Amino acid sequence: NNEKSVPQLLIRDLKFEKSLAKLMFSPDQENHPSKAPVKYGELIVLGYNGSLPNGDRGRRKSRFALFKRPKPNGVKPSTVHIACTPQAAKAISNKDQHSISYTLSRAQTVVVEYTHDSNTDMFQIGRSTESPIDFVVTDTVPGSQSNSDTQSVQSTISRFACRIICERNPPFTARIYAAGFDSSKNIFLGEKAAKWKTSDGQMDGLTTNGVLVMHPRNGFTEDSKPGVWREISVCGNVFSLRETRSAQQRGKMVENETNQLQDGSLIDLCGATLLWRTAEGLSRTPTVKHLEALRQEINAARPQCPVGFNTLAFPSMKRKDVVDEKQPWVYLNCGHVHGYHNWGNKEERDGKDRECPMCRSVGPYVPLWLGCEAGFYVDAGPPTHAFSPCGHVCSEKTTAYWSQIPLPHGTHTFHAACPFCAHQLAGEQGYIRLIFQGPLD
Repeated sequence: NNEKSVPQLLIRDLKFEKSLAKLMFSPDQENHPSKAPVKYGELIVLGYNGSLPNGDRGRRKSRFALFKRPKPNGVKPSTVHIACTPQAAKAISNKDQHSISYTLSRAQTVVVEYTHDSNTDMFQIGRSTESPIDFVVTDTVPGSQSNSDTQSVQSTISRFACRIICERNPPFTARIYAAGFDSSKNIFLGEKAAKWKTSDGQMDGLTTNGVLVMHPRNGFTEDSKPGVWREISVCGNVFSLRETRSAQQRGKMVENETNQLQDGSLIDLCGATLLWRTAEGLSRTPTVKHLEALRQEINAARPQCPVGFNTLAFPSMKRKDVVDEKQPWVYLNCGHVHGYHNWGNKEERDGKDRECPMCRSVGPYVPLWLGCEAGFYVDAGPPTHAFSPCGHVCSEKTTAYWSQIPLPHGTHTFHAACPFCAHQLAGEQGYIRLIFQGPLD
C-alpha cells in the first residue's frame, strides 16, 4: 500500500507546486512587477533632527508617510439628527457608525452621522495611543535630548487632534479637518466648545485649543514666503485666528481659502507643529545621501581652527548629539568658525559670552550641528549658514526661510524657531553666515 501511495503523493505535490507557482507568478505580475504603493505625502514634526530623541518607534516617530490604503476608509457627512430622538441616541451608541455630536445644551444635541466614502482615505493624528490614531504626536520641548524631559509637561495637544482626508485618485488632494474620531468612532464637541449652525443648516465647530494651518506663498521652494495662519474647523472651513487659542468666540470665516494642504503647509496642534510635504515636493528635496555628500565635501576642504590650527570636521549624521573633539564651533556674533578652545572665556561674563580671537566681537560660542532632516530644506544648497543660538547648519535659503516664519508658541504668541530643534531664534536675523578658515598649507 505504502509503495503505491508514493507516486500519488508526488503527483499531488507537483500539482500543489504548480498551483502555488500560479499564485506566486500570475501572468499579470510577471509583466508588471508589484507596483509601489501611492504615497500622498509626509508629515514631519518640527524640532527633531531626523528622529525622536529615544528613537522612532511604531506610530511615534518624527516623520510619518501617508500611503494609499489597500481599502478606502474615508467618511463623509450624511444624516443630521436633532437629539432628544431615540434615533440620535442610537447613532451615538452605534460603534460601527462614525458621527460628530454637537452638544448645544443639556436638552439638545445635534448628531451628524458620517457614511463610508470609497473615494478617500482618512489618517488621524493626536496624542492618544488608541488604535484610531495613525500618527501619535507629543509636545515638542525645544532642544530636549530625551523624552524624559517632556513627560512632566501637561500636554496641550488634543488626544484626537485632527484628521487628514486624501483623495484616492490623482491629483491625490489632501484636506485637513479639526478633531479626530475616537475608538467608538465619535467626535464629541461639549457645551464649552465653540460651535454654530452654518447658513445651509449644517453644524460646525472648533476644538478647544484649535488646529492652525499656514500655507506658504510660492509653494515650498527657495522663493517661498510665509503665508497667514488660519484656524480650521471640524468641517474643514477656514477662519481667522481667535483672540487666544481657546477663546469662545470664533474668528471670521475666510471664504476664498480652503483646507486643502499644499507642499510646505504647516499644521499647528498647540504643542507640536507639523510640516506637510507632498510626494512630488519630496522628490525635489535633497536626500539624506545628498546632505551626507555635502558634509563630506566640507570636511574634505579641511577647515582649520585659526587658534589651534587643528583640522575641523562635522561628525557623521548618526552622531548628532555628542560633541566631537574635531567639532566646529562658532562665535554667533561674527560667524568665525573655530575648534573648541578656552580663549576669551572671561569669568565675569558667566561663561556664556566669549570674545572671538579673530575680530574681538563678543557673543555666544556654540558647537555647530548639521541639519539632518532633509524635509526642512527649501533647496539643495551647501551648508553655509547656521541658526542662532542653536548652531544648526544648513543652506542659506533654508535659514532665510525659517527665520521669517512666525510659529505659534503657547496660547497667543508667535516666534521664529529653528526647524531642527525648535529653539526660538535670537539676534537680528536669527541666523549667521559661517566664516571657515582653510588649511594654511
